[in-house]
Amino acid sequence: MTVGTSILDLSTPVPVIDEAVVAANIARVQDYMDAHGIAFRPHIKTHKLPALAGAQRDAGASGINCQKISEAEVFADAGFEDILITFNILGAEKTAPLAALNARTNLKVVADSLKTVEGLAAAFSADRPLTVLVECDTGGGRCGVQTPTEALALAQAIAAAPGLRFGGVLTYPRPSSEDTVEAFFSATRAALAQAGIDCPVVSTGGTPSLFSAHKVPSATEYRAGTYIYNDRAMVRAGHAGLDRCAMHVLATVVSRPAENRAVLDSGSKALTSDLLGFDDYGLIVDYPDARITTLSEEHAVVDLSACGKKPRIGDKLRIIPNHTCVVSNMFDAVVFHRDGVVTRTLPVAARGRVW
Repeated sequence: MTVGTSILDLSTPVPVIDEAVVAANIARVQDYMDAHGIAFRPHIKTHKLPALAGAQRDAGASGINCQKISEAEVFADAGFEDILITFNILGAEKTAPLAALNARTNLKVVADSLKTVEGLAAAFSADRPLTVLVECDTGGGRCGVQTPTEALALAQAIAAAPGLRFGGVLTYPRPSSEDTVEAFFSATRAALAQAGIDCPVVSTGGTPSLFSAHKVPSATEYRAGTYIYNDRAMVRAGHAGLDRCAMHVLATVVSRPAENRAVLDSGSKALTSDLLGFDDYGLIVDYPDARITTLSEEHAVVDLSACGKKPRIGDKLRIIPNHTCVVSNMFDAVVFHRDGVVTRTLPVAARGRVW
């Protein structure tokens, strides 16, 4: 993977990242957040690369969002200090490394149950308290307290624990549900204010409706990850066009066993089995009418019946994955390029950091 060579000389399958598109995506989103006075906290699970998190920080990001402790450790080691972990953390095997991380960073975590809060409270003390935000379910249907009343009760429990500090409220909402999010946040903030509890951070997120962040006036912070690369799902959501998809998975045609069938070397270990509502496994840029219909571990089977021109054995094809974040976690390294010429190769530093 020598700098200055063509990406078409790379061994496949391999993710290739367009330097210019990444830079444009970072600038586009940060400019929007700055224009609306919203602090922006990028989620690094999409790229897992300290170098890109550094570029996001240099552009104006207020901090970073990680999903797991081991992931956050990689970025703390790289010098990042303002870290939010958006995952319920339970058990002594987790709270011990969490305390070590809290000792060297400005760390924040989330909780949506009293059990989680009690576990955190038992592991931290007033001399180095842990900041905890209450996670709220505003319609996303994943984690989170269900009502502003529950949010208040949990905030009170956090504020009462000597080893914890109440940091605010947070949600990961459904796309395009800004009115619902605002109603939940407004009611929660009012309840907290009546109880005499300060709410420093009101955090929402998600790439698909990122450019509607200003429609939640209660929010002080926005979190998003996929925007830096974008993927097929973000194109379908209307967040970006194909020209803003910075990651392609480069794959080779290894077989043409029938007129309307090709087989690529990019199976589920390269493209992910995530469909995200699609009925195929990625968009082949140079053959948009082709359909990747089946993935096994190492093989991708492509239906060429709708194609006029068809690829040949040995051709290298660029694929926009359905879900770019998962792809990052399946490769040891990614290759960056400018106009198809290799500029650098970076190890995926937080690959496999899933606990």
